[in-house]
Formats: sequence, structure tokens, C-alpha cells
Amino acid sequence: MKVFATYNIKGGVGKTSTAVNLAYLCAREGRRTLLWDLDPQGAATYMFRVKPRVKGGGHGLVTRKRPIQTALKATDFENLDLLPADFSYRNMDLDLDDTKKRTQRLGQLLDGVADDYDVVFLDCPPSISLVSENVMHAADTLLVPMIPATLSLRTFDQLIRFVADSKGSHPEVIAFFSMADRRKRLHKDVIEHKDVFESIPRNRARVADTIIPALSIIEQMAERRAPVPAFAPTSRAALCYEELWAEVRPK
Repeated sequence: MKVFATYNIKGGVGKTSTAVNLAYLCAREGRRTLLWDLDPQGAATYMFRVKPRVKGGGHGLVTRKRPIQTALKATDFENLDLLPADFSYRNMDLDLDDTKKRTQRLGQLLDGVADDYDVVFLDCPPSISLVSENVMHAADTLLVPMIPATLSLRTFDQLIRFVADSKGSHPEVIAFFSMADRRKRLHKDVIEHKDVFESIPRNRARVADTIIPALSIIEQMAERRAPVPAFAPTSRAALCYEELWAEVRPK
């Protein structure tokens, strides 16, 4: 089972859009796919038309009082299941802190469904927290969307150091520009001078070639409550997400 996590320290950079669209494309290929919405705001859960509710809440999952299998929900799309968000996830750090091997519990929970899924996506809240440390242990690959702006390199460098400082094995880190608008001079300059990221050792991270543009059709996901390739399969946005998935998907 391959585990991807869409993660960034900053919010509002396109993590949920990435998780929803790539999970859909993964399932469309015939892979048994699970998306776990770890963000208590529940945007991914909303887009898949599922109630943001887990019986027993995050505490029940983390303490294993509620088996993870009982929280899984089918979506409208074949091969794609959802582990919904729950507002109680806002306290998940506290729940994890009370467990043994507190940085590995989410990975242990996913081990319980390893025979049922080929690929798992974790849609993560924007933070540096105990949940984040669990994600570092559970994920094989971190997908890091970044708005092309001056502070992107600084934030990305902080993230890389956080990954490096995490104990245990470290996930592969793949960053990519998201919500990009080449009409903005700053965005254009950062994209065209992507070589500034070469200061980061190649064995620690890489920047994908695919750029996800800022398009209104991506914003329509919340209104349509569906992935872009499902309701606008020939759109530029859908093609960009397909290119990104082609770059990062398991071989």
C-alpha cells in the first residue's frame, strides 16, 4: 500500500483540491483508493457529499475503541472510499499524546486496512503538530503545494527541516506550484526562477514540473461537490492534475 499526504505548513495553498483530484484519478485507474480527511474543517469530506462525522470521533479511532473499518464511507466514485473528517479531530494531538508510540499511531491504524487498499491519500491540516509527526511516519510521499510567492522557499525550507528532524524513516518530498497566476509578475518570476530551490539537497526533496494554475473551475469543486476531472474532464485544470498524477503516481 502506497501512502501519499498533501501537506504544507501554510493553509490555503491547494492541499484539499490536490488530494481530492489525485485520489479520484488514482481510483479511475482501477486502484483501490482511500482518502482520509484529517482536517477538522472537513473540506474534502464535503466535496465527496459525506457527512463530517465519525462515531466515537478522533478519540475513538486513535484509542482503537472504534475500529477504523467502521468509519469508512463509500463515495459516488468506483474504487474510491473516504474516511471522513470529524470536528473532534481538532483535539487529535491530545488523543495521540496519550498513546504508546504516539508518533506512529496513524500509521498503525492504516496498517489495519493495508490489505483493502492500494493507495491512501491523507489530506492534512496546516500545522506543525503531533498529527504532522504521525503523517511523517505514515506517508511514503509528501505532496507539497506551494503558491509561487517570495515566502514559498522559506516555508518549504522549514518543512524540509521538520521532515529531517522527525524520527524514523522520512517520506519522499515532492513540491509543486499551485494556484499559479502567470499574469502576476511575482508568480511569474518565482516560477521562472525555480532554480532557487536547488539549494535544497536533491535527496531530500524535488520540485515537480507540473504547475497547477489558479482557475475558477477549481474553485467550482465546492459548488459541484466533485473532482474537476469528473465534471470537467477536458478542462485545462483536469489536464494539469492528470499531468501531476503522471509525475507522482506509483509505477
